[in-house]
Amino acid sequence: MPTLTVTTKGQITLRQDLLKHLGVVPGQKVEVHKLPDGTLTIGVNLQDGDIRDFIACLRKPDTPIVSIDEMNEAIAQGWSAQ
Repeated sequence: MPTLTVTTKGQITLRQDLLKHLGVVPGQKVEVHKLPDGTLTIGVNLQDGDIRDFIACLRKPDTPIVSIDEMNEAIAQGWSAQ
């Protein structure tokens, strides 16, 4: 069982083998749960949501909605202009 050292700031660093076991990659968040017996559990924070939530954040107000065909045409024109 790995032993971790607590820093003066009260922080610990998880070793790479532990992060790999969790399937955590840099930039990803983890969740820590406090259990009544004083134990902590740690796991991957899986994002709730849908790709449509992400796509919706890209839309700017008062801009026209562009179809896939219109996007493809604009891309083709961009490539042909070079």
